[in-house]
Amino acid sequence: MYDFHNAALSPNQSLFLNVAILSIIVLSLIRSERSLRDQSQWGMLILLAVFGVSGRILLDPIPNVQPVTVLVLLAGAYYGAPRALALAATIALASNIIFMGHGPWTLFQAIGWGAIGLVGANLSNHIVVGGRIRIGLLAIIAAASGLAFNWFVSLSILFEADSSMLVPYLLNGLVFDLYHAAGNVVFVAWMASPLGEMMARHRSSPAFELVREGAPN
Repeated sequence: MYDFHNAALSPNQSLFLNVAILSIIVLSLIRSERSLRDQSQWGMLILLAVFGVSGRILLDPIPNVQPVTVLVLLAGAYYGAPRALALAATIALASNIIFMGHGPWTLFQAIGWGAIGLVGANLSNHIVVGGRIRIGLLAIIAAASGLAFNWFVSLSILFEADSSMLVPYLLNGLVFDLYHAAGNVVFVAWMASPLGEMMARHRSSPAFELVREGAPN
């Protein structure tokens, strides 16, 4: 009996395989989105959650590089803060329980990504103008959000460490913070426009949009 399923992959081979799998998931989600009813926001959010969880797990070999920050920013811009918060909490909890490891940091991640969704909601009129995403502005916001998110989640170490360890911990993780920021810029360039087009097809009714645009930021 030959065990061909026990082949060892190098880190690069494993990463290439994971990216290939993630690409298949993206193509499948695009096909699935076309079958959704118009204005099916929750259906779209479920697809985004699947992509976010898959992206966190499959891109784990690249430290701090994952699509979640960009996803919740766009969700906030298109669907508002409450739905972005629901998406953030779902991705954080599901991916941590399935693969990444669950603990107090999960709450910080959910709150951090939820806050980023709130930023997207408050800046929606600047991020999406005339039905098109301002890629440059979104990239800047995504990079800054990645840094702020990492620093906020780092506060979770205070459950187990003295506060004097916080600054050394932040300095030690600065390179990984920059990975997150750079990864977010890449994700914006790669997927913001197609994701924005899909999400725009499932926005609320025009009446709801008028109320939302008239509300103070």
